[in-house]
Amino acid sequence: MMTSVDTDLIRVLADPLRLQIVTLLARETLCTTHLVEETGAKQTNLSNHLKVLREAGVVETEPCGRFTYYRLRPDVIATLADQFADLAQRARLTAEANIKRSCP
Repeated sequence: MMTSVDTDLIRVLADPLRLQIVTLLARETLCTTHLVEETGAKQTNLSNHLKVLREAGVVETEPCGRFTYYRLRPDVIATLADQFADLAQRARLTAEANIKRSCP
């Protein structure tokens, strides 16, 4: 049972705009133009956030003519969800067994 969570990925997703992008991409594959329209963010700011998401492996790109489409990688999100589920299970077991460290 895994009891740690990928903190680097959490840092990537902790930014409100990046989380909004991920949420939008969970619904459909979008290009930068669509994401600018949906988020209201400036194109350069959005591109910087998409770069962070790409480098973290959260999204992948698909060139289409002069546009680049972005698609969420569900396996990455599922892995993070599994890590949180494992952490929650460990917390349940700890609470049920009343496991606590005694003070010195």
